[in-house]
Amino acid sequence: MKAMLISFAVGLLVGIAYALLRVKSPAPPLVALAGLLGMVWGEQFIERFLAQKSADAPISSAQDAVSGTR
Repeated sequence: MKAMLISFAVGLLVGIAYALLRVKSPAPPLVALAGLLGMVWGEQFIERFLAQKSADAPISSAQDAVSGTR
């Protein structure tokens, strides 16, 4: 989270500098950035879903054999 905040702050400062220097930003249009944000959120959602699903999975028989519970 800290890296994202630093990245956002630096991007904001560069954007201000571009505006003050009246330089056209090489960044893609806002629609493309919204699409990229959706891609990142989708990826994060799936990763968290899969992590939660694997955490809820039952203990395997190999672990049962080691612990002697079976």
